[in-house]
Amino acid sequence: MSKTIIPDGYKSKLNLYDTQTAIGFIKNVFQHNLGLELNLKRVTAPLFVLSETGLNDGLNGENPVQFVIPSMNKQAEIVHSLAKWKRMALYQNDFYVGNGLYTDMNAVRKEETLDNIHSIYVDQWDWEKVIERTDRTLDYLKETVKSIVEAIANTSNTVMLKYPEITYQAPDEVFFIDSQALENLYPNLTSKEREYQIVKDKKVVFIMRIGHNLASGMPHDLRAPDYDDWDLNGDLLYYHETLDMAIEISSMGIRVDETSLRKQLEMKHRLEDLKYPYHQMIMNETLPLTIGGGIGQSRLCLILLEKAHIGEVQASVWDDETIEACKDKVVLL
Repeated sequence: MSKTIIPDGYKSKLNLYDTQTAIGFIKNVFQHNLGLELNLKRVTAPLFVLSETGLNDGLNGENPVQFVIPSMNKQAEIVHSLAKWKRMALYQNDFYVGNGLYTDMNAVRKEETLDNIHSIYVDQWDWEKVIERTDRTLDYLKETVKSIVEAIANTSNTVMLKYPEITYQAPDEVFFIDSQALENLYPNLTSKEREYQIVKDKKVVFIMRIGHNLASGMPHDLRAPDYDDWDLNGDLLYYHETLDMAIEISSMGIRVDETSLRKQLEMKHRLEDLKYPYHQMIMNETLPLTIGGGIGQSRLCLILLEKAHIGEVQASVWDDETIEACKDKVVLL
């Protein structure tokens, strides 16, 4: 059975030319709205980092694309995301409390399983903001999530005005639920099934506290132990009617401090990671306390333009199975 499923009767509401124009329009409008909502400045970001720095996002243990730089005799790796790099950048550029950055992040995740919403090419707005220690609360996290949802809703309204063919209007409210409360609500479902049920009902949902084992003995989802504080993080999901699916648009959180970093590394039996300069700067309280996350650019376009496959809104490579499934339904990758 194909990993790619195109709904019967699906037809893109915009042709290929208009789709390309709309992608650029959405990206320009949203990043402007995001910058205003969170007080962020745009910066330029790297495509790769040196392996020895420990700055790459470890994701869930996936191996990055690596290569040797002959002139330096050092190994580099293409980023998975900029979860750690951003915090270092805030420190190096003397950003102050309440101010932050966002950047266009392009990544390669070579181990990704390809389907309607997953590609080995990742494009997202990576953002990070300096906060006070007193801001390390769920209330502060929730207010930040509300600002992002507002930025998406405003972008959606603008898209509908420019393209009357588009009928999806992104909600301006979000439902918050703790990952354990969600498991209690649907104890006999998998985590992805629980997400689908709650998101189809509430339309926009932020699932909090991801990384810890739940009562079932399993975490809601895996998280690297060295960037998000698992007590102060979460995933933002939207219901996508075109695919009848819950789609994660953002993973974000208040970042680890010296206490939560050691605690989470110990839980994952990875205390040896404290040798990295980045981790030492957290332990020594050199790096600022921050909140941050990533917001998927292609996924946002997929949702706002009511598309059926992420390949309709980004340039990547696809397996024969995906190509044939889309060709049969006249879906242009």
